[in-house]
Amino acid sequence: MLINKLLHVAIVALLLSGCTSANSESLPYDAWRLGFFAPDYMEVWIETADVIDMQGNVYRRAMSGNAAIQRPPNSSGYPKGWPAKPGWGKGKYVKGADLPKTIYVRWQSMVEPQTYKMAISISDSTREIMRKGEKTFCAADGKWITGYRKAIVVGLAPGGIAKVWVVGPCLTPIEVTRVKAEIDPRGPYEGESGGKHRPLSAVSKAYVEKFGVPYGSW
Repeated sequence: MLINKLLHVAIVALLLSGCTSANSESLPYDAWRLGFFAPDYMEVWIETADVIDMQGNVYRRAMSGNAAIQRPPNSSGYPKGWPAKPGWGKGKYVKGADLPKTIYVRWQSMVEPQTYKMAISISDSTREIMRKGEKTFCAADGKWITGYRKAIVVGLAPGGIAKVWVVGPCLTPIEVTRVKAEIDPRGPYEGESGGKHRPLSAVSKAYVEKFGVPYGSW
């Protein structure tokens, strides 16, 4: 009986070490990053962004909280459309994970206000881009490096529109998909806030009251 238990422990340990090896071998860097941003003034609160990696591991709340955003004074910003070269957004490295298979996001679009949910499927071709090293010149430090697009950046806009890029240091971002989310009928916080969304900042509120929300531009 004791031998059987020891054998079972050994097999489990072997399987776990095999998974760890598979994870590390599939990534040419320590970890990939998940980031989010929103157009000027179009404030977003991410309730949760959960990741399922290629090994089937689940990483709950890989990211949550505010998305990166700019609120220029005097309503001088430009929220229409997406930037030609999006930055890394606000986010975190998903440490210990293989490359993603699916990213589930539930967020509040505070200018509407509305709560959305969606699943972003990450394709094989996107993962190949993330694995591929590319020689590039970094002007910031004047060096040639082998860069990797090791970050997935998601832009979140009113109407439940999301656009996804892969980005890397000193490399041109590549757009990989666009997703139309669905309204979460439970409302904010899965129905646990009595229908109350997070409040909009005074600066964003002033812009929306003056110019409205530029639906259709994303």
